[in-house]
Amino acid sequence: MSGNTAAVDQEPAPILACTISRDVQAFDLLIEDMETEMGESWGDLSIEDAIAFFEQPDSDTLEFVVIAMDDQDEVNLAQIAEVIRRADAKGIKALVVAEEVSPIALHQLLKVGAEEFIPYPLPDRALHDAIERLRTPETPAAPPQADGPATPRVSDRDHEGVLIAVHGLAGGSGATTLAVNLAWELANVDKKDGPRVCIIDLDLQFGSVSTFLDLPRRDMIYEVLSDTASVDEESFMASILTYNDRLNVFTAPADMLPLDLVSSEDVMTVINLARANFDYVVVDMPSTVVQWTETILTAAHIYFATIELDMRSAQNTLRMIRALKSEELPAEKLRYVLNRAPKFTDLNGKSRVKRLAESLDISVELQMPDGGKQVVQAGDHGVPLAEAATKNPLRKEIQKLAQQLHALGAEEDAAAK
Repeated sequence: MSGNTAAVDQEPAPILACTISRDVQAFDLLIEDMETEMGESWGDLSIEDAIAFFEQPDSDTLEFVVIAMDDQDEVNLAQIAEVIRRADAKGIKALVVAEEVSPIALHQLLKVGAEEFIPYPLPDRALHDAIERLRTPETPAAPPQADGPATPRVSDRDHEGVLIAVHGLAGGSGATTLAVNLAWELANVDKKDGPRVCIIDLDLQFGSVSTFLDLPRRDMIYEVLSDTASVDEESFMASILTYNDRLNVFTAPADMLPLDLVSSEDVMTVINLARANFDYVVVDMPSTVVQWTETILTAAHIYFATIELDMRSAQNTLRMIRALKSEELPAEKLRYVLNRAPKFTDLNGKSRVKRLAESLDISVELQMPDGGKQVVQAGDHGVPLAEAATKNPLRKEIQKLAQQLHALGAEEDAAAK
């Protein structure tokens, strides 16, 4: 198929879709997916020609348009927004395929009428799934509950879930990325009978789990944390949101709160309620050490501490170890995770990791590869790596970790029986 305006005008078969871009050849994966999904029933337009085309009779058959853009197109954001408005006025739905476009720009396009956006490079079947959603008639919305999605049910099983904590020992060391993606991989470790997983964001000031999963922060989180004495299973479960019907999320509060708002008893009330209803409870800890850090450290089955291969991580790790030992707390429970670890062929980097471990007298048990820009893009788009970049090396390592943890848990359950 010839991807140009002439093809759109001359093709005898009705054109059902169009790509609109500065240069569609820069989005070769989009071309392949459009040919797979639409065959010969699509064309391509430049951004300049798109508005004029909507005035022509040939545009009456369009079901949707796909606007492909990258960071260079942000200077033409007003023009692209006008394209979306014109399409929306004609009842033509608009998808945005974006590569390295700022969240602010994407938000503006969604506000003017874009249905949704898909990151580029396109994840497997992402375009197919988006087109299916466009073509599926909307069903009447269910009556609103509380201030968010449906409340997950209270568990009817008598068990205590596995508690996994993730604590970043340096800013930007990937603690929230690990926590969110590990929780998602655990929730999907068994497609037929997957475990029930809950992630709890205990960074009361700057927690971003909700951002990573594109979920709202609920006002009732503050109510739960500030009055745990009156919280029961029903009210706790009512405070939880679900992501894609798989992952249960206890977000950080809507407003920035002092870290001493909650006591150790408050935290354990929340943790115990979560463990009673879920098979795995993943806690994203604040980087600051607070009075209830000891509570989580003592209760956790696994306590991951994320670091990087730099001086600040080394110094902060040393401070953390000294603080724990001075209070006679189990510093040996920390399981160190090296973020952006050197590649297998980087012998100099491997040597630096060894010297770091020896100088701190620790064992770096997990070395996570650098996921690159796809990690940032997934976070900005509010989706786990498994959905945004299936083949990303960081995603594969986290998936492997989830499988190992689940297999270990299954072995322990079998031995207990």
